[in-house]
Amino acid sequence: MQQTVLVVEDDPRINEVVTEYMKEAGYLVLSLTDGEEALSVISEEALSVISKDHRIDLFVLDIMLPGISGLKLLQAVRQSEQHKDTPVIMLTALGDEQTQLLSFDALADDYVTKPFSPKILVKRAQALLRRHGREKTLVHGDIVLSYESYEVAQGGQPIKLTRREFEMLGAFMASAGKVLTRQQLLDQAWGYDYFGDDRIVDVHIKNLRRKLSGEVIHTIKGVGYKFGGK
Repeated sequence: MQQTVLVVEDDPRINEVVTEYMKEAGYLVLSLTDGEEALSVISEEALSVISKDHRIDLFVLDIMLPGISGLKLLQAVRQSEQHKDTPVIMLTALGDEQTQLLSFDALADDYVTKPFSPKILVKRAQALLRRHGREKTLVHGDIVLSYESYEVAQGGQPIKLTRREFEMLGAFMASAGKVLTRQQLLDQAWGYDYFGDDRIVDVHIKNLRRKLSGEVIHTIKGVGYKFGGK
């Protein structure tokens, strides 16, 4: 089933651009321009009418909205039993520190200042949805990776990994048996904020191989890497 994104932005041009890019990325998009209307959608009753076959998987909220502000909507999301854990990205032309702090204090997951790249916004959305939907614990053979404790063990012995190594191993374990390209590994371990040489992946693969016992990461020449199998 398609994941659903609710976009609340009162600027018609920005709303249309964000909506189209989200649709191109494969999401079902509900697009609104008014805070009052958005507040009604957050309620379970209205949601069942507007999107009875879908739950909202991500909120993209402009802060400066007519009627009810994006921060008020964020508070309503966090107070809703149905949506309290749903990821939220705040959009705003206000780049001051206080506004950003208010957003994160109200439990926003990310904050994007206008003007912004819609492609980067989609990358941020994908990263949030990937983290939100993943299993808390991954197990492959004698390797156990926990996102809750941010720890990895093999054969019951803890393995010390850097953040990038941890995220890369998590990507591998979640896709065990499948070939991942360097770009896919960059997207999952570095997210939207890395634009350098993709050969950095090779360095981290080398370090992972050194820290993990057994031959668990295989090079697929000309394509990428595969975890598990042969």
